Amino acid sequence: MSALADSLSALSDQLSEITRDTCVTPPVPDSLEHTGISPAIIEQLVLKFLYFQGEMLGRDLAGALGLEFSLIDGLLENLKRSHTVGVRKSLGMGNSSGVFFLADAGRATTREHLENNQYAGPVPVPLYQYVDVVRHQKLKNNWLNPATLKQAFSHLVVEQDILAKIGPAVNSNKSFLLYGQPGNGKTALAEALFNVDTSPIYMPYAIECQGNIIQVYDPIYHQKIDDDGPEVLSLTSHSGYDRRWFRCKRPFIVTGGELTMSMLDLSYNAVSKVYDAPFQVKANNGIYLVDDFGRQMASPQEILNRWIVPMERGVDYLSFQSGGKMTVPFEAFLIFSTNLRPDNLGDEAFLRRIQYKMFLRSPNPGEYIQIFERFARSKQLDCAPGLAQAFVQKHYIDGGRRYRRCHPRDIINHAIDIINFESLPSKLTPELLDHAFHTCFVESVDVND
Repeated sequence: MSALADSLSALSDQLSEITRDTCVTPPVPDSLEHTGISPAIIEQLVLKFLYFQGEMLGRDLAGALGLEFSLIDGLLENLKRSHTVGVRKSLGMGNSSGVFFLADAGRATTREHLENNQYAGPVPVPLYQYVDVVRHQKLKNNWLNPATLKQAFSHLVVEQDILAKIGPAVNSNKSFLLYGQPGNGKTALAEALFNVDTSPIYMPYAIECQGNIIQVYDPIYHQKIDDDGPEVLSLTSHSGYDRRWFRCKRPFIVTGGELTMSMLDLSYNAVSKVYDAPFQVKANNGIYLVDDFGRQMASPQEILNRWIVPMERGVDYLSFQSGGKMTVPFEAFLIFSTNLRPDNLGDEAFLRRIQYKMFLRSPNPGEYIQIFERFARSKQLDCAPGLAQAFVQKHYIDGGRRYRRCHPRDIINHAIDIINFESLPSKLTPELLDHAFHTCFVESVDVND
């Protein structure tokens, strides 16, 4: 059996030891072979770190690579013998305590490596190991129940009928379309799913495929649960998991009208010669929300056609500049949110590709008042009993204004601005709310009068 097959088999055996409530733990490699990465690539990374840092302790080099020191000890010995690196001093504990630097020959060699790519980070994870871990981290059937979902939405005013529609879609992890009038909280509803209590996951800092390096870690979207990172490693295998990975919350990624088709494929940096993973890869084992669906530069048909294979088969195909392709898992919960009518997005066959659809209705008077009073409390404003009801009667029932879930927030924020400007007490009054209301909405008047 090949070394690759042996490594994959060993990884799969360890990944199968998963309890119901814990995330899969990438096992610590006990040899360079089990990293799944060529020793030549690891050696290049050692030289790049020394090139950029000037000098580093042996154990700090191992930490930066995300490996146990024992795995690179032999590499460092070979580099010393070839006069590629030198040791400035040592604390007497072998190479682990030695301060390494690049010799002149090593500097020239490293510049050649930098011509190939400028990646200098934790050792990449081979694609097959990434695929295996993503598949094992997929949420199991029936992972969500009504009580858990209700807790995640506890900060919002959401009626039971809405939760009853959201729950099965989220539990199935199938595509979901949220539609309705603007201002009714579609985005907030989707973002609340990030509060669902789930086990954390592991994501790799980078992936290696066909000699290419694809960076996955994005500090904007990936919230690490522990901050010790790959640089904190002991001299023996006590790190708990493979530090080429980081432990994080399940990601939640949002793109809106700025989304283009190119953002859904590998992005090549011509300077560093390293690829950046697209949004759907960064969102694997999490949620990917396409907000303002239908308002992108690409048509809804183009965007949905891009997702047909991933949604149906659970795999995605990404392209390298060389013309090669890589196959990656597609395990993100895909949500589309739009203010447009669904029949303006596409025909019946088009919409059928999205498994679940839900119209998010406007709030009724009772919901509106509850949202109003809850937001006022969150801002520590005195709101007299019956004030919200009287406000709704005057401006919505008698005034004919349509309810939107965002209105209480907007109106109260305007009231706060008035309070701050006029140095008023932190108290809502009918007069203050009237003033705030009229600064929130455009009046139906002829501007030419």
